[in-house]
Amino acid sequence: MSTTPFTLSLYILIETEDHALREPVVSVYPSSCAYDFEHCKNAVKQWASSSVHSNSKDGHILKDLLFFLHVPRTGGRTYFYCFLKKLYSSALECPRSYDKLRFDPRKPKCRLLATHDDYSIMSKLPREKASVVTILRNPIDRVFSAYEFSIEVAARFLVHSNLTSATKTLGHLRLKKGVISTLEIWPWKYLVPWMMEELFARQDVRKRKGPPYAYGNDSYNMEEIVVPLHEFINHPVALDIIHNGATFQVAGLTNNSNIWAAHEVRHCVMTYQTLGKYVLEVAKVITRLDDMLYVGLTEDHRGSATMFANLVGGQVISQLVASNPGTGTVNYNKSEQDSLFSKARFGTSHDQMAVEKLTEAYETCISKLRSSQSKRRINSLRRISPANFTKEARRHVSEAVLKQITLLNSLDIELYKHAQKIFKRQQHVMEQKLLNSATP
Repeated sequence: MSTTPFTLSLYILIETEDHALREPVVSVYPSSCAYDFEHCKNAVKQWASSSVHSNSKDGHILKDLLFFLHVPRTGGRTYFYCFLKKLYSSALECPRSYDKLRFDPRKPKCRLLATHDDYSIMSKLPREKASVVTILRNPIDRVFSAYEFSIEVAARFLVHSNLTSATKTLGHLRLKKGVISTLEIWPWKYLVPWMMEELFARQDVRKRKGPPYAYGNDSYNMEEIVVPLHEFINHPVALDIIHNGATFQVAGLTNNSNIWAAHEVRHCVMTYQTLGKYVLEVAKVITRLDDMLYVGLTEDHRGSATMFANLVGGQVISQLVASNPGTGTVNYNKSEQDSLFSKARFGTSHDQMAVEKLTEAYETCISKLRSSQSKRRINSLRRISPANFTKEARRHVSEAVLKQITLLNSLDIELYKHAQKIFKRQQHVMEQKLLNSATP
């Protein structure tokens, strides 16, 4: 983490019929010497102590409300559309908050909340009645993915002739009612406008200079076209939002936190690296990962999906059938819905049959979703050719950059190691459950 003082505000230009407004879209908390080490140490320790509480004696039992804490770039979108939307009807889904603008925990029969909010949103939920699930990803890959996705979404605006036209459209998208755009969701509402401005600035320079162009063969270091990866990882916005992002999100300390004290704590941890151990302990052990209903791993896609279907999906099916046999999966056709829930009414073996059907539906759904995502990505990245982000292209990134990403994400790396241990324990629980269900 950087200890260099900085204060940053980014702006987007939103034009109306009468005038143009420069609206701040991100304020990075200044990392400075405003607080000395002792003050910060006391503030962080006090926050950690106040975070000591347990949700349940048995975190593996599904409660009334399921909160999917969606860490960006972990594959959570596929879980939402291909698992959760299959299990919960729209009537049971809480208003999706993401930035707490539309969230109302008092909604009748609200049973599912899936957002990019950090753990501090639990302060608005009935803690004793809420179960939390999440997915974590190898931190190095998650940084790559955040960088690539920011550029991918920003590149869609290159269909416009200039930045003014693009930001006008961006402003309209933000104001459009009834639609939740990527540009409204944390952290993309900060990252995409920044990347969009950078893409247009570089495009303007290329137009002024004219050909010939020489970009090299490293897609992650084509500064004439996009922000190079080595600049991205050292930028104040990345330092504030991306690095150690999973740890801060699970701990409830992002710049999107519901708790104002969290901003001071995050600031202190970013300024004094040694204080990160307190945040890591909260994220790992004290009521966070260890107390969650489920923790998946992006890298073990099939194993994670199978585990989610068994440990979470099976309980959701049983819970919904018990409360109301008619409640169900709006995204199944009628025969699928009747089949899934009828098989969950007659005992353990039938519960397992319903879980297997859920897994089949997931595989079909994810195949279609990935296909549409791939087409959209290809069309978007075509606009910044020859830059092309692939697994092969990542191999050209220098060891020095990879080492720096590792150092900047030391907390996330430790958290991920802990998640891998939890994953193994969950596998044991699932295998034992399957063994019991197979026993006459």
